[in-house]
Amino acid sequence: MPGQRSITEAEKLAAAKLGGIPIRRDQMAAVANIYRAASAVRQHVENSVLRGSDLTWTAFVVLWVVWVWGESETRHVAEEAGISKGTLTGVSRTLESRGLVRRAGHPTDGRLVLLSLTDEGEQLMQRLFPAFNEEEAFVTGQLTDEECRTLAEGLRRVVIQVEENGEERRQSLLNGAEPAPRRSGRRAKA
Repeated sequence: MPGQRSITEAEKLAAAKLGGIPIRRDQMAAVANIYRAASAVRQHVENSVLRGSDLTWTAFVVLWVVWVWGESETRHVAEEAGISKGTLTGVSRTLESRGLVRRAGHPTDGRLVLLSLTDEGEQLMQRLFPAFNEEEAFVTGQLTDEECRTLAEGLRRVVIQVEENGEERRQSLLNGAEPAPRRSGRRAKA
C-alpha cells in the first residue's frame, strides 16, 4: 500500500537506530512481530469479515467467548477476551442493544452479571465463524499446516510464560510495588 512502511524497512530502521546498544535482537524481533502480526490480522479480519456484521474485533471475541463457554460471569468473559471489565461493559451493552447477548444477574450473588448469547447471537456466530475461519486460513496461507502448528505452539508457550511467571517478574522489576495507574496518554494541564 502506498505510504505504508514495510516490515522489512521497519526492521532495517530499528537495526540502524539500535546500533551498538546491547539488546536481545531475536527476542525483540519475535515480540515486535507478534504485535505486527496481531495488528495486521485484526485489521484484515475487521475489514473483510466483521464489518459486514457491524462488529469490531473485540465484539467478535466477546461473542466467541460466550459462544464457546456458554453463559459466563462478566469477569470471566473479560479475562478470556483479554479486555478490561470496563471495556466489556460497553461492548456487552452494545451487543445487548443489538439483541445478540443477554445480561442477567447472578442467581446467588447480586453483584455479579452473567452473559449469554441470544438465539440471534447464536445464529450470527454459526453464520459468521466459517467466514472468520476462512480468513484465518488466508492470513496463514504462506505457512504449511505443520508451520501453523509450530507457530501456534510457540505462541501458546509465550502466553503460558506470561501467565505462569509474569506476576512474579513484575513484582521483581517493581520491587513489590503496584504498577502505576494506566493513563490515557493525556497529561494534566499545568
